[in-house]
Parts: sequence; C-alpha cells; structure tokens
Amino acid sequence: MGKSTQGRLMLEHLLHRDRLIVAIGTAAVVALAWAYLASGAGMDTEMMADMPDMAPMPWTPLYAALLFVMWWVMMIAMMAPSAAPTVLLYATVKRKQETASRAAIDAWIFLAGYLVTWAAFSVVAVLAQWALEYFGLLSMAMASTSAVLGGIILLAAGLYQFTPLKHACLRYCESPLLFLSRHWRPGTRGAFRMGLRHGSYCVGCCWFLMVLLFVGGVMNLAWIIGIALYVAAEKLLPFGQRLSHAAGAILILSGTIVLARAI
Repeated sequence: MGKSTQGRLMLEHLLHRDRLIVAIGTAAVVALAWAYLASGAGMDTEMMADMPDMAPMPWTPLYAALLFVMWWVMMIAMMAPSAAPTVLLYATVKRKQETASRAAIDAWIFLAGYLVTWAAFSVVAVLAQWALEYFGLLSMAMASTSAVLGGIILLAAGLYQFTPLKHACLRYCESPLLFLSRHWRPGTRGAFRMGLRHGSYCVGCCWFLMVLLFVGGVMNLAWIIGIALYVAAEKLLPFGQRLSHAAGAILILSGTIVLARAI
C-alpha cells in the first residue's frame, strides 16, 4: 500500500470520526431538549386544561425568562435535527482545511450561531404570547381561545407556503451544499456568521409553522411532534417544495373550514 493510499485512508478515517463526534453531540443536544419537553410539556398542558378558570400567571421578568427558555428549548428540539446535515457537511469541509480540533470547534460555533437565531425568534414568540394573553385570546393551555383567530392563523400559514420568500428560504435549508457554496466564510467568526445566516433561512422557512402552536397549544406534545416531523420531511426529503405546497393547500382548506364554522 503506497503512502498516498495510506494518507487517503487516514483522512477518510478522520473525517468519519469528526462527523461522528459532531453527530453524537448534536443528537445529545436534541435528546436533552426533547427530554425537557416530554417531562414538562404534557404534564403542564394537562394540568392547565383541568383548570380552565384558573387566573393567568402574572407577567414578571422571571416568568418571561422561563417562557423564553421554554420556547428556545422547544425550537432546539424541533429545528436542530433538520439542520444536522448542514452542520455535518460544514464539519467535513472544515476538516479538509484545518486541524481536527479546530474543525470540531468551528462546527459547534456554526451550530451555536444557528441556535442564536432561534433564540431571537423565541423572544418574538414570547412577546406574541404576552400580547395574546393580554387581549384574552390565549387559554391556560396556551392555545387560542378564538376560533376566528385560529382559522386566520391556519389560512395565513397556508398562504405563506406559496410565497417566494418561503421558496427561497426552503431552497437553502434543503440543500446544505448550495448554502455552503453560496455563503462560505473562513475562520471562527465566519463559522458563527454562517450559522446565523443558515438559522435566518430556517426561520424564514418555518416561522409561520411555529405560529401554528398557538392554535393547538404551545406545549401540546402532539402538535410539537407533528410540526417537527413535518419540518424535517420538508427539508430532508427530495420533494420538499411539492410537500410545502401540499401542506399549504391543507392549511388553507383547514383555515377556511374553521372560519366558516366560526362566522
């Protein structure tokens, strides 16, 4: 076996090892997030549903911070799995350019940038939740109390699936190679900026799907799992654009039916 062959095999081994480390780390983060949701989401929703006349929690800085953590962990659980292919491909490319330790660190920084974007979304979600509670449009189970509002959200989410912005964002989310080739930035700062950019595309792609949680219940595990599975399918399957249109049509039909019954 020649030196060139040995070198190639060693490089392949290192690439495989680095991808495995990043994959296991990402899976651990996702598992912890889902463990949090499974231990608290279903129990809290059931308890709140059994006490519909209970006064809403007062909005204090601590309560707002707890809600932010809840939303952010939920976004990590729902969105990190579909971002894993991009993170893994980024780690592979970096490993060919730099040392193993540097590549792994930058891959984690890329993921951190991605999650920071969803942290920003979580802040907006908390503000939206406060507004809905203030106007009496959200139940103790954190679900819409207005059929009209629920129908409007369903209808608007369906229409958004057909917009150019949705299509443009989904294009980068479903193709890690396209994203990396168009938005590559060198260095550690570049890794964070790329994570922010990729997260921005994913927020642009999926933010209205997350708003659907206000229809079924923010901490309703069935809705959380269903939306998470759909997001993964839309981004990872080869027919994501067609799936997006099909989901949009279903949401439009559902919203129309809900509004027709409510009016």
